[in-house]
Amino acid sequence: MARDFILEIGMEELPARFIAPSVEQMRQLAGKALRDSRIAYKEIKTYGTPRRIAILISDLAEDQEALIQEAKGPAVKVAFNAAGEPTRAAQGFAKSQGVQVEDLVRKSVGPVEYVFALKKEEGGKTFAVLPAIALALIEGLHFPKPMRWGDLEVRFARPIRWLLCLYGKDVVKFEFAGLRSDRYTMGHRFLSYGKVEITDAGSYCRVLEEAFVMADIDQRKSKIRSQIEQAAVEKGGRPETNEELLDEVTNLVEYPTALCGSFDGRYLEMPEEVLITPMREHQRYFPVRGSDDRLLPLFVAVSNGGAGNVDIVRAGNEKVLRARLSDAAFFWQEDLKAPLEDKVDRLKKVIFQESLGTIYEKVQRITNLADYIGGRLGAPPEERSNLLRAARLAKADLLTNMVYEFPELQGIMGREYARRFNEPEGVALAIYEHYLPRFAGDDLPDTLPGKILSIADKLDTLVGCFGVGIQPTGSQDPYALRRQALGICHIILDAGLTLSLAEMIEQAYNNYADRVKMKLGVDQVISELGEFFKQRLRVLFIERGLSYDTVDAVLAPGYDAAYDTWLRGKALEQFRSEPAFEALLTAFTRAYNLSKKTESDQVAPALFETEVERELYAAFHQVSKAAGDSCQAREYNTAFSLIAELQKPVDRFFEDVMVMVEDPRIRDNRLALLKNIADFIGRVADLSKLVVQNK
Repeated sequence: MARDFILEIGMEELPARFIAPSVEQMRQLAGKALRDSRIAYKEIKTYGTPRRIAILISDLAEDQEALIQEAKGPAVKVAFNAAGEPTRAAQGFAKSQGVQVEDLVRKSVGPVEYVFALKKEEGGKTFAVLPAIALALIEGLHFPKPMRWGDLEVRFARPIRWLLCLYGKDVVKFEFAGLRSDRYTMGHRFLSYGKVEITDAGSYCRVLEEAFVMADIDQRKSKIRSQIEQAAVEKGGRPETNEELLDEVTNLVEYPTALCGSFDGRYLEMPEEVLITPMREHQRYFPVRGSDDRLLPLFVAVSNGGAGNVDIVRAGNEKVLRARLSDAAFFWQEDLKAPLEDKVDRLKKVIFQESLGTIYEKVQRITNLADYIGGRLGAPPEERSNLLRAARLAKADLLTNMVYEFPELQGIMGREYARRFNEPEGVALAIYEHYLPRFAGDDLPDTLPGKILSIADKLDTLVGCFGVGIQPTGSQDPYALRRQALGICHIILDAGLTLSLAEMIEQAYNNYADRVKMKLGVDQVISELGEFFKQRLRVLFIERGLSYDTVDAVLAPGYDAAYDTWLRGKALEQFRSEPAFEALLTAFTRAYNLSKKTESDQVAPALFETEVERELYAAFHQVSKAAGDSCQAREYNTAFSLIAELQKPVDRFFEDVMVMVEDPRIRDNRLALLKNIADFIGRVADLSKLVVQNK
């Protein structure tokens, strides 16, 4: 009969971020191990808390499935003679496979019939292979920062303190890290005492819950969500639930109890972010809002324990937060004694990057670059004024007490201090927005000065780092250059900005002038950084719904104008579903295939010998002008439809005209005409990169 199997690795407290990846690794490792071992099962469940990682496999078969191996032998006509008697070939094959000749079976492979030897290997007992599987699951786990302990050579996330492994009611015995597996686990560190016995694998979760451990991550998360909601509602508010924080808190506790605490209402005079940051980022609390969506002087914390000492726990959390907010209030008042402008010159003493100078020099560069981009985009005078003022003040908040204590508030505090010192709202917003987006899925800048300043700041970093030879390698990207390039792409595409990447890169490079010794020249930086942007755009276009071959087709002609490339991609993706697409592809393919090795594109109409050539030449000029005008207006759907009209004259050309004639002048002239057609279409999209499914 099938039995349940449980493996639990008990450890010192794991970092919260290790738990979810670890249980997923264990799930995948277990699935592969059972498939490889030919052991049937019903379901795999994984569990994780700060002190344990576990896997429960339900209805694990007691026996491995038999292994049937099939060996292909000679063809039947070779294995048997006309009388149906086995030949030496059949006898030799049977002997080599350890089977009798009469046990060979016949199977057709295509039009030919072969003999096969079937060898069946009976499966062994599951219990006998489980120790090896359990060891493989433990040894197969990988962590971001494994550690060693004692005098052991073992490396693991944290020191292992116990191993539980059962198949039904029987202990699966093995050794690892100086420990022997057993049927005992440990309950909650403070609410449970001594070892906890698991009599059979199926009772694992129930017994642990009796020992104040909620092993199921999803169950624990659901309970925390409902608890924090209830705790806030009881005080007349609603919790500001952040999924990332909820996931982290879920993996910080084994037996959650939510409680609502309070703080002095006078702290609400400070900007919301000043209160939320220490609550969420430092203390892992959930802020509470009222019916008007404003912050209340309340928070919800989740303790790792029962409700017995909740008042003491609440008081402790309130004390810690009170100290944090008291510091923040002091920093706030100190920072308000001098405007941001007074801090700009002090940036001369703050290093941006050892090879790229100071933050003050960066401010000068991004001011120049922002001014250039603003001019290219035709920014209105007021917005351009706000842009330049914001560029000057963008990094000043790095020297405030608040940002020194809470670095995650950079930009946010710049916005708030700019407002307090009566800077225009456009300036304050741009100071904040120039850091956006900060991570995948983050908000993008809303204002034009914010968009421009964000691009300028990120591009200055990219060009400087590439110029001095600091480029991402493999998984290493200490300056987050991939994220910054992706941020620029998101802003350009989202806002529909008509900007040239190469021109901006050159301008940013020139801003470094003689102040920084660059290892790479401007052309090399444009080339390498351009390829870097191309990789980001390719991923981004696919994420936004374009097929991979459509992306390759529109990137091939060029991607310097990223938004224009995106519009071409969207138009091509849509046009591929229309009947006229086949005509467009046919016209391009016939012209491209014959002329792709042709160098000259000079067409001499005087050398045309047939009316069909003249018709194609005239049609091409008419279509190229109309389609060119559509491309200029970025009406690429119209352009593709117009280009598709070339199919009929192209077809007539190939039906009535011999291209590869002996006269080299006539031949080259006809090839040049085809090359003009293929090149024109290719400037919109390289259709040769499309993968067309056969209908």
